[in-house]
Amino acid sequence: MLFKDVTILNEDLEVEEHRYVGIKGSKIDYIGQAEPEQDYGRAVDGRGRLLMPGFFNAHGHSPMSLLRGYGENMLLQDWLNKKIFPFEDKLNGRAVYWGTLLNMAEGLKFGIVSHSDMYFFVDDMVEAVVTAGCKANISRAIAQFDDTDPWQTTRFKEVRRTFNSYNGIENGRIKIDAGIHGEYTATPVAVRAISEFAVENDLIMHIHISESRQEHEECKARHGKTPVRFFKDMGTLDTKVLAAHCVWLEDDDIRILKESGASIAINTASNMKLASGSANVPRFLKEGINVAIGTDSVASNNSLNFFEEMKLFALLPKLTSGDPTVVTPKETIYAATRGGAIAQGRLNSGLLKEGYDADLILLDISGPNMYPVHDMLTNLVYSMSGSDVKMTMADGVVLYENGEYRDIDVEKTAYEVKTSVEYILGQL
Repeated sequence: MLFKDVTILNEDLEVEEHRYVGIKGSKIDYIGQAEPEQDYGRAVDGRGRLLMPGFFNAHGHSPMSLLRGYGENMLLQDWLNKKIFPFEDKLNGRAVYWGTLLNMAEGLKFGIVSHSDMYFFVDDMVEAVVTAGCKANISRAIAQFDDTDPWQTTRFKEVRRTFNSYNGIENGRIKIDAGIHGEYTATPVAVRAISEFAVENDLIMHIHISESRQEHEECKARHGKTPVRFFKDMGTLDTKVLAAHCVWLEDDDIRILKESGASIAINTASNMKLASGSANVPRFLKEGINVAIGTDSVASNNSLNFFEEMKLFALLPKLTSGDPTVVTPKETIYAATRGGAIAQGRLNSGLLKEGYDADLILLDISGPNMYPVHDMLTNLVYSMSGSDVKMTMADGVVLYENGEYRDIDVEKTAYEVKTSVEYILGQL
């Protein structure tokens, strides 16, 4: 595929106009001002369009699209214990498949090329992602409340089996991560076991950390240490870590995460909706920690609109700090693209650069919401709408274009989701 006369965000996230971008196989093969002599097949008119890296959703729970709007106006712990956990207790694999597929469809519509997902029924999640054609890092979230030998439990057996079965399939589109739901949902024996597994297999560990003040303070009361210090002492931070939320970190926590090379996934909309607080994004950026953006699930966000998420990511720190200069549009776009790719261990993606994976989105910049253009990056973060995504591709394959999906039957998916939800609610 050849994009002709298109505006791009180059590898330094700078705007360049009137460029040609050639895609060969799964890679970006050519970027230049001159039209290439090589035949790249289909030509796409880039006038009035901007080509940039796709979004990497660094934290989510895709099957929870089944729960959109189900638990509203509740604090996190009440939301989990009164609404979410009882519903999830009735889930089955087919419901998880359709919920995940619905989530993939919504993500592609909004320019998400890859997801960091934490849940269970991993087989069904993998099947849905493969059907959709996008990328995903999937972890089987560990929650264990007793000291049973972890490897004798079905959840740990699922961890090992799914790692052996799926890690690296689809030419690396599917990665299996390790996962702990959180300190408050796992005993130390379970945390040590999954941490050792992650270290032995060089896996990313995906964890909720200090999402709410209650979680943070109860951990200190229980163990005499913060969640970050607890996980460090358990050996969890001896592997690559993707720490979700990190709203209530203390100074020593930030130091530990920085020294461990962890990535932090910021979930602004979810944290606002559940009144969990505001993560100290300016501090994380100043410390040089890799920061990425996550939506969390649509149960606590209601949307995967990544432009909305970027806008909140940039705005909330200005409000909470009283400093309008913190968190720039460039830092925001980096977190949504390259920062997310790094958090997922996809080091050959997240940039519009020759030789990199063609995980790209094409945006309509001709609409009235995009004029005038004093600064394109500012417009992208504050003025662009999710409906302006005209094409989403992963590994050079167009998965979504102008409202049409290559492989997802959205009408059937919506019907199956509705049927699954009705069945589960009937069991409660």
